[in-house]
Amino acid sequence: MLRELCNASGVSGDEGAVRQIILDALRGHVDAVRVDVLGNVLAVKKGTGRGERVLVAAHMDEVGFMVSGHDSDGSLRFEIVGGIDERLMIGKAVLIGSQRLPGVIGAAPVHLLNSDRRNAVVKATQLRIDVGVESQEAAKKLVKAGDRGVFATDFAALGPSLLGKALDDRLGCTTLIELLRGGPYGFDLHAAFTVQEEVGLRGAKVAGYAVDPVCAFVLDCTPAYDLPDSNARENTQYNTRLGAGPAIYVFDQRTISDERLINYLKQIAEDAGIPYQLRQPGRGGTDAGAIHLSREGVPSVSVSVPGRYLHSPAAVVRAEDWRNTVRLMKRALENWTPKVLRR
Repeated sequence: MLRELCNASGVSGDEGAVRQIILDALRGHVDAVRVDVLGNVLAVKKGTGRGERVLVAAHMDEVGFMVSGHDSDGSLRFEIVGGIDERLMIGKAVLIGSQRLPGVIGAAPVHLLNSDRRNAVVKATQLRIDVGVESQEAAKKLVKAGDRGVFATDFAALGPSLLGKALDDRLGCTTLIELLRGGPYGFDLHAAFTVQEEVGLRGAKVAGYAVDPVCAFVLDCTPAYDLPDSNARENTQYNTRLGAGPAIYVFDQRTISDERLINYLKQIAEDAGIPYQLRQPGRGGTDAGAIHLSREGVPSVSVSVPGRYLHSPAAVVRAEDWRNTVRLMKRALENWTPKVLRR
């Protein structure tokens, strides 16, 4: 399931291929499912309790590109969708549109550059996507303005690790599918597979309003700063580490997590012997940033799998961190009662 979801193209605003995989996976495992106006998948699994609504969310979209025009030589102009470091793009293979047309992000080769250009970051506006044709007319027959593009990276296992272009956040989507295939729980589990998280938490805003839950858990993939580059370790604030278990958010740029839910997850993990870490305060944000401000407010917390090189052609996570995230969330839902939210 994770391989299929990771390899699918689902740039913000064009999540249809990912959405269809999820809808197929949920068939027979939920009591109701619908797709809202923005494209969120909203599913319900009825529980055995008094009908409290607990929301668990994960976003379907990934960072990528949007074709913005065609040059006379057949190359494609494009805009970045979401946060991608421009230094990572030159020479990368990509797939464009619903037909997944192969292409490559091109720039002048290094041996033709003077020293100033060689040491400068090439801006996206200076780059083009080459799809192998020689004219604007030929390119227009293959690709239209507005088509999305993704990095052409196949999901793979690397020893104890996993590699993929969209582990952020197809890991969360796959975990949420697993939770819906379990249960029933002591409450009504509402699941939101959201759109457009990478461009402003847009799907989460309407999903949180529609569900109106008593609390929310958000599943995501968070940057791990335990990088091989020693300079990165020295110059970057510690955030999370691979191999140390799921990361429970304390607060980030968008959300101060609900202390009751933080303590609940910590207790569940300690009782079950599940390793965990606290995602240290810092930049970034998850769908919790929109959900916790919905209606009169929603107690929320995020749980993420730590990942290196996020928003790049390939991220890397430890498989065991993901398995422990699934274990933690299953136990948290199985043991949840309204008492968790008592002050």
